[in-house]
Amino acid sequence: MGMRGNRASAELRELREQVEGIEASIAELRRHHLRLAELADLVQELLVPMAERDEDRVAEAITKFQHGL
Repeated sequence: MGMRGNRASAELRELREQVEGIEASIAELRRHHLRLAELADLVQELLVPMAERDEDRVAEAITKFQHGL
C-alpha cells in the first residue's frame, strides 16, 4: 500500500496544483472582463456627448475613467 499511497499523494498534489492554476486563470479572466466592461461603459458615456458635441460631458467621462485606473 506504500506505493499506492505515494502515487495517490502525488496525484492529489498534482490536482491541487492544477486547481490553483485554474483559479489563477479565472481571477485573471475576471480582471480582464471587468476592464472590458469599464471600457464599454466609457465608450457608451462618450458616444452620446460626442454626438451632441457636449465637450464638458466628454471631459467628465474621460476624467472619471482616468481616476478609475
